[in-house]
Amino acid sequence: MDLKNVWSTAKKKYSIFMVLFVLFFICSIINENFLTPNNLTNISRQLAVTTILAFGQTMLIISGMLDLSQGSVLALSGVFAVSAYKSTGSLVIAVLVGIVTGVVCNIVNAIMVSTFKAPPFIATLAMLTMARGVALLFTKGQNLLQLGNFVVFGQGSAGIIPIPIIFLVIIAIFTWYILKHTRFGRSLYAVGGNEEASIASGINVHKVKYTAFIINGIFVGLAGVLFMSRVNAGLPNGAVGYEFTALTAAIIGGTSFSGGVGTAAGTLAGAFIVGFLDNIMNLASVDSYMQQIVRGAIIALAVIYDIRSKNRRTKSAMGRIEDKEKPKAIKAK
Repeated sequence: MDLKNVWSTAKKKYSIFMVLFVLFFICSIINENFLTPNNLTNISRQLAVTTILAFGQTMLIISGMLDLSQGSVLALSGVFAVSAYKSTGSLVIAVLVGIVTGVVCNIVNAIMVSTFKAPPFIATLAMLTMARGVALLFTKGQNLLQLGNFVVFGQGSAGIIPIPIIFLVIIAIFTWYILKHTRFGRSLYAVGGNEEASIASGINVHKVKYTAFIINGIFVGLAGVLFMSRVNAGLPNGAVGYEFTALTAAIIGGTSFSGGVGTAAGTLAGAFIVGFLDNIMNLASVDSYMQQIVRGAIIALAVIYDIRSKNRRTKSAMGRIEDKEKPKAIKAK
C-alpha cells in the first residue's frame, strides 16, 4: 500500500475536519470561556439556524443554483408563524405556517429559474426584496412580542440537548441520506455537473430543480420558526445576511460554486468553522466592523480556493485523457 497515496486521499476527504479540529483547539487556548457549557450551548443554538440554511444552499449549489433570498424568506416565514401562534395558540399550526410560507416562496423561485430561465442570482435577489417587503408590510414594521410557549423551539431543551440541535441533527441526516443514497441526490449532482448531458440521459431537470427549491423552502421555513423562537420576537428585519453565512459554510465545506460537488458532512463542518470563528471574535471583543471584514475575507478565500480546486480537477481529468490517448496514438503509427 502506497502511504503517499493514502495520505493524499485522506487529506482530500478529511482536510475540512482537520481544519475544524485545529480551529477548535486554537479557540480553546485563546479564550478560557470558549469551552464552558454555557458558551458551547449558545454556539449550538446559534449555529442551528444558519446550518439548516446551509444544507438548503448545498443542495441548490450542487445542482447549479443558489438562493440569495434565504434571510428574507426566513423572516417572512418566522413572522407568519409567530402571528399564527398568537392567533391560534397551536405550535403545530405555527410550524406548518412557517414551512408552507418558505415552500411557497421557493416555488416562486423555482418558477422564475426553471420555467422562465431566469438566472438564480437574479431570481432569488428579487425574492429577497419581495419577501422582506411583505414581512414589513404584514407587521407594519413593528416587532411581534409576547410569544409565550412559542419560545420552546429555540430556547427549550430535551434533557441536556437544546431542541434546535435536535432539528439540526434530523435535517443533517436527511440531507446526507438524500445526497448519498437516493436517485434524486444523484440527479442533483448530474444536473449541476452538466445540465445538457443530464437532459440527454433522461433526467427530468425541471423536476429536480423544483424539488431542490421545495426542500430548501422547508428548511428555510423551519429555520424561521427556530430563529424567532430563539430571539423571543417576530422580527421582520431579522436574519439579514444569513444567506451569505449559509453560502460561506457550504463553500468552506467543499461545495463547489460550479455545481456537481458537495457533501452534507462537509457543509456541517464548514458551518461549525464559521460559528467558531464568530464566537471567538465575540469572546475576544473584536470590533464588529473588523468582524465584517474577516467574514468577507473568508468568503473571498473560499471562492478562490473553490476556483483553484476546480482548475486542478480539470487539469487532472485532462491529464488522464491524454494518458489514455497516448497508447492509441502509438498503435496507430
